[in-house]
Amino acid sequence: MPTYITLMKLTDQGAKDIKNAPNRVRSAVKLWEKLGGKTLGVYLTMGDYGYISISEGPNNEAAISFSLTLTSRENVQTTTLRAFTAEAFTEMVKKLLSRVA
Repeated sequence: MPTYITLMKLTDQGAKDIKNAPNRVRSAVKLWEKLGGKTLGVYLTMGDYGYISISEGPNNEAAISFSLTLTSRENVQTTTLRAFTAEAFTEMVKKLLSRVA
């Protein structure tokens, strides 16, 4: 399954209701599972983002649906990144070079 890294920033509403954030995180994990995903980890972070999650999902459409649903709840803004392993990157470069040669 594809791997995704989701960066989340608290909105003003999310910050004001921080006491319920742990419940919202659990709810988000359950939502991702309903969409066919698997959460590998959720982390509270310092810096520009309040949380990040690392997960696997069935496809890009599920990842977009997940991010849009989280954003629509108005507690976080999301940025989702599709992540590739070093091995997958090596294979992409090999394919690229074989096409150019």
